[in-house]
Amino acid sequence: MNLSDLRPADGSKLSNNFRRGRGHASGNGKTAGYGHKGQKARSGAPRLGFEGGQMPIYRRLPKRGFKNRNAEEIIAINVSMLNRFEDGAEVTIETLVDAGLVNNPKDGVKILGKGELTKKLNVKANAFSESAVEKIKALGGNAEVI
Repeated sequence: MNLSDLRPADGSKLSNNFRRGRGHASGNGKTAGYGHKGQKARSGAPRLGFEGGQMPIYRRLPKRGFKNRNAEEIIAINVSMLNRFEDGAEVTIETLVDAGLVNNPKDGVKILGKGELTKKLNVKANAFSESAVEKIKALGGNAEVI
């Protein structure tokens, strides 16, 4: 063991929210870490992003486009990808996640009609395209909206 290897035990160091302004003996009394006078020593110190009256960077940079905060993130799966399930199987969002076809179904899963389906499946999803419903029902399967 060297002197340079010494470090405090895990969890023994105080976090940054210790008591300030509790006298000289506390090691952080009097000015409580704010130094002497100046704008940052006073209450109502500048807000985040304030650049001393200069036009702040978030106002200097151009804004482009529109981000709809109500937009839903729907994951699309083609009908051809459902062929990996066994004939007569029930395909739900959970089985799609287990099969690795869907990573994170946030707002739902939509089945699209691209490709060919060769197996009879009972598919339960949030949405279907018309062609996907036709292809599933043509083989005797069922497309159910949840």
